[in-house]
Amino acid sequence: MPLLLKLGGRVFAPSLLATCLTALACAGFVRLGLWQWHKGVHARYEWTEFASGADEVQALAGRRLVAVRLFQRVSLAGRLDPEHQFLLDNRTARGNAGYEVLTPLTRADSGQVLLVDRGWVPFTGSRAHLPDVSFASPGRLQLSGRVADLPSAGLASGRAPPDWTSPWPKVTSYPTILELERALGRSLEPRILLLDPHEPLGFVRDWQPPGLPPLRYLSYAIQWWCFAALAVAIWAVLSTRRTGSPPPGRPTPAAP
Repeated sequence: MPLLLKLGGRVFAPSLLATCLTALACAGFVRLGLWQWHKGVHARYEWTEFASGADEVQALAGRRLVAVRLFQRVSLAGRLDPEHQFLLDNRTARGNAGYEVLTPLTRADSGQVLLVDRGWVPFTGSRAHLPDVSFASPGRLQLSGRVADLPSAGLASGRAPPDWTSPWPKVTSYPTILELERALGRSLEPRILLLDPHEPLGFVRDWQPPGLPPLRYLSYAIQWWCFAALAVAIWAVLSTRRTGSPPPGRPTPAAP
């Protein structure tokens, strides 16, 4: 039996179809809002960790990067390999497209190899002409930077592993550590080092946590919930008519 409420000279009589469609739309909007809300909470945690990681520089002292908390600043010694570098494609800085430069570093204390992100370089305008990221090997260096994960793509279609047949530096988009190991022919630590802005041999390094700022996610959540409220309001308005008027979709009886 359909719901029927009389309010003064108007009657509220929503149809079953409209009610079901509105309920489904609201459920979807609320779920999307919760998804964005949880992403905002996670982003707030990451931004807090990123800020606290700058409080001090810890000497790595034989530990692996995975033994240190994410975004912690660390110092270590080693040798950079200018002959085997990767260019991470589809990276932006200040609204411009470009690459991030990953350079292998062999640690002096353990011999393990990790990738140092030396920063962002602009796109040259042609995929056939890559930016010049070469440098003369300075020998053993003492470097500092932040512990980070490799950038990851939201969709698998945005990924492109490095071509092992292409010359160095090799262009790649959102690769995995395993794919980089295969191209390099050496084992790598699963995390990378974001080179500190004051260190030499780097490019643009405006580091921040991955993703959007927390407030952006929270504003998206509120927008989705507003869509849910708007759907209910539209359903209520369309389901209300004057007393004696035919329901929506039903033709008005012709006068005799």
